[in-house]
Amino acid sequence: MDFTPHTAADEARLLGAVGLKSPSDLFSHLPEEVRVKGSLDLPTPLSEPEVMSVIGGLGAKNRGDLVCFAGGGIYDHFLPSVVRALTMRPEFVTAYTPYQPEVSQGVLQALFEYQSMICAITGLPVANASIYDGATSAMEALNLAVAATKRNAVWISRGLPPNTKAVLATFAAARDIEIVEHPMVGGRTAWAADAGPEPAAVFVAQPNYLGVIEDYADAAAVAKASGALLVAQVDPMSLGVLRTPGSAGADVAVAEGQGLGNPMSYGGPVLGIFATTAEQMRRLPGRLVGKTVDTTDRTAYVMTLRTREQDIRREKASSNICTNQTLNALAAATYMGWVGPQGLATVGHQSAQKAHYLADKLAQLPGVSLANDSPFLREFAVLLPVDPKQALLAMADRGFLAGIALSDDFPELPGGLLVAATERRTKEQLDGYVAALGEVIADA
Repeated sequence: MDFTPHTAADEARLLGAVGLKSPSDLFSHLPEEVRVKGSLDLPTPLSEPEVMSVIGGLGAKNRGDLVCFAGGGIYDHFLPSVVRALTMRPEFVTAYTPYQPEVSQGVLQALFEYQSMICAITGLPVANASIYDGATSAMEALNLAVAATKRNAVWISRGLPPNTKAVLATFAAARDIEIVEHPMVGGRTAWAADAGPEPAAVFVAQPNYLGVIEDYADAAAVAKASGALLVAQVDPMSLGVLRTPGSAGADVAVAEGQGLGNPMSYGGPVLGIFATTAEQMRRLPGRLVGKTVDTTDRTAYVMTLRTREQDIRREKASSNICTNQTLNALAAATYMGWVGPQGLATVGHQSAQKAHYLADKLAQLPGVSLANDSPFLREFAVLLPVDPKQALLAMADRGFLAGIALSDDFPELPGGLLVAATERRTKEQLDGYVAALGEVIADA
């Protein structure tokens, strides 16, 4: 209580009201072995100007000048000025959650439009008002599938993003769910029909973590044959050029929506996208905003579905998501509304063209080759003749955030480097990247 604004008299009065003598009595029910002994090792107190100076110094250590060729889920896409101009309005920034529709019509309508746009790009009829991020969206899809099928196993592609697999593993361990991973051959998932116990869901990433475009038909066939739900973790920035997961037979589509109008922000906050079929609507996690009319027949927006049981039933709840990423979802709605279907397609086409140009140039460097010969969109893996982690450091010295070393998550690719090119990259930057990497290889 030394770090609160209460005086000694305040503390005595508060403790007296509950029949205690000292603040430590508040914790007398805790075992002695879990209590902190002695004083906390806290830094010397600082004034507000001193704190701002320290924070500024820490921030200055970040390299905001690097040209970004890294991806893996967070991408350097162009953010139209209109996105920040609208989402930073106080009506949106200060709004917590639209429990009271009579005072929340603006936020509710914006979320309704967001849901409608997500349905349009995923090809599925129902989308919620967002989840925390792409990985937790996948976890909620697992939860939905287990509840729908009453099975305790899931089949996943090795091509799922590593953070998604980690979150799925954490959730599965707590729920006693078996995860069966299917390998990749040539960059694509090699699904096996007899891989293990009957799955509740088959998880495929499109494109997968290595940037390869998967064959939806293979995953859909395995899911159908086993009676499982098909869950597609998609890249929303690709949906202007690739087929929708709904049209490919997916029962659930999840995604990391950062690229839709949200900055990289050193990794967050981000946006989880979740869409599903009408059949699974009652198992939808989070919130669903709907459109109706009020008593005077005026258009009104309301929270149509929000299962309160998830707050009180703990492990028996249909979902453990009790909130969402409203502001990030509003940014996504603004972005999609601004660029439109053609704009999203242009982003996909430009990213693909630049990624393939870069891949062709990199493959001409001595000792460099593409890790896979499968089709890819805007991200791809290359094999380097030098240590990728050392190459990343050397490329940073030359002004490039060069990608992601793959050896930790894909030890079968010890020289692997994951590289992404978005519509923001210029020809000068692409050529500069190739030249810089050539220097790094020559100097090794």
